[in-house]
Amino acid sequence: MTFSTPVRDMAFALDHMAGFSALKKTGAYPELEDDLVSAILEEMGKFCDQAVAPLNQASDQAGARLENGVVRTSPGFKEAYGQYVENGWNALAFPEAAGGQGLPGTLALALVDALNGACMSFAIGTTLTTGAVKAIKAVGTDEQKRLYLQKLVSGEWTGTMNLTEPQAGSDLSAIRTKAEPVGDGRYKISGQKIFITYGDHDMAENIAHLVLARLPDAPEGTGGITMFLVPKVHVNEDGSLGARNDVQCIKLEEKMGLHGSPTCVMSYGDNGECYGTLLGEENRGLKNMFIMMNAARLDVGMQGVGIAEAAWQRAFAYAQERKQGRAPGAGKGGEMAAIYEHQDVRRMLYSMKALTDASRAICYANAVAYDLARNTPDEDARRQARALEELLTPISKAWSTDRANDVTSLGVQVHGGMGYVEETGAAQHMRDARIAAIYEGTNGIQAMDLVGRKLQGDGGAAANAFIANVREEAGLLKAARREGLKAIGARLDAAAAALHRSTAWLLETAPGDQAAVLAAASPYLKQFGNVAGGYYLAKGAMAAALILGEGAGDKDYLEAKIAIAKFFADNYLVEAEGLTGAVTAGALARLDPRALIA
Repeated sequence: MTFSTPVRDMAFALDHMAGFSALKKTGAYPELEDDLVSAILEEMGKFCDQAVAPLNQASDQAGARLENGVVRTSPGFKEAYGQYVENGWNALAFPEAAGGQGLPGTLALALVDALNGACMSFAIGTTLTTGAVKAIKAVGTDEQKRLYLQKLVSGEWTGTMNLTEPQAGSDLSAIRTKAEPVGDGRYKISGQKIFITYGDHDMAENIAHLVLARLPDAPEGTGGITMFLVPKVHVNEDGSLGARNDVQCIKLEEKMGLHGSPTCVMSYGDNGECYGTLLGEENRGLKNMFIMMNAARLDVGMQGVGIAEAAWQRAFAYAQERKQGRAPGAGKGGEMAAIYEHQDVRRMLYSMKALTDASRAICYANAVAYDLARNTPDEDARRQARALEELLTPISKAWSTDRANDVTSLGVQVHGGMGYVEETGAAQHMRDARIAAIYEGTNGIQAMDLVGRKLQGDGGAAANAFIANVREEAGLLKAARREGLKAIGARLDAAAAALHRSTAWLLETAPGDQAAVLAAASPYLKQFGNVAGGYYLAKGAMAAALILGEGAGDKDYLEAKIAIAKFFADNYLVEAEGLTGAVTAGALARLDPRALIA
């Protein structure tokens, strides 16, 4: 099976589900014409299909290696990364003043989609660099920006995020890494970090590590964390590279998946000579690191979409080739049929496609909101876009990666026994996808963020505004002439009503019982994601019907978009209706630990 970047699906999601056209109206992107966007997506697809996708299975088998203190990436990674930098892909959405191309971040997210479908192990390193750029751009000094930004924007240098320590995972208040001022503006860094993706590699000549550490007089807890910029190789005043810093990878983790991505245990200051500079204000490191983490959370959601797409393509190709049994109605004398003809296999394939398309639409809509929040001239429109961006971020991350686990598991099931055998590649997708629900804040943490900061932070204003938009779209669908659209609209309206009831219950319960709200967080996020996915697919179905009504477009493709939206409505919007009971019942059980040991 050869992966093919789903350029047409990506363009359809941008244009007809995520509202990408709104970015043209901001005036911030004067060159953003349809022809340019199409050309970028096409070239993106060529690069990913030709340079990156061939590395996927080989990197799973060969993996990264630690040799004499140096990490060697899987064969072909260094060359593909060289093409990535040379083609300007890393610079796509950064300001022209910093060496970027000044295009919307939404297009950069589409690149994350394509790269992860081609090879998730390769793609993950690029997103960390773009996150480091955003953090340095936001809180870095003029000197740090002068020395680092252009090289990071181009991708000539890469970036990392150093948070986790053996005793400090999700609870970063336990960080022990130290930073001591030496009197010349530098800080001596000492400590160890674990799970550092691309903490060392051979693809670029320098790495900018963004490290969380404690100053000598720092208060306890997360309020005493500061962020530092610690280079692998020191940078001279003229921007040239100097001596090697005292930072190194001392171990590569043996992982379930993503074998081509080096996950490093990093040691800082083994010889007492590791130096970095303050990035942002003292004791505000966690707040500043969230600039990078929020960007990473949307990227991780997009990773889920990419790997789900790859699993879907592989399963669909296999189902068309593999013959077992006879098609319904063929009789005893009929020939063996491709398993695609069997209804349960087709159900699984529809599920994979519907969940992948819905996840893509949610993440793209999240990215459009991000761009609008920073570029729309109208202040009220910016505020609304920012509220939507913040609301969708935990859903993009958690719902999309949970669905990626569902999709890749279904991919193994479609393959049957051969899915459990490594040579088909189906198992790799499932292994690779599993981490995305864990890192950048586990999905449970995303759910708690949704019912906490996002829902209670504004009294439910953003959530209720979103639900109102969903119900308005449902009304349009119910008023359509086409029966399939009417059915989608009815399902969407009922699911949105259920989500509204859950939202109201959470807001009413929160003042007196936060434990009850937290117990309900995960089913609420799933319900919200199901409704959001159904909403954006419904928008696509409506657009497809309008194009068909004009006698334009590819009839089969557009009919397929309506069929997928209908399938999602019949299966996942129905599920959303039932989740209100789970949201409210979770609190009644109170998750008493005695039930686990009875």
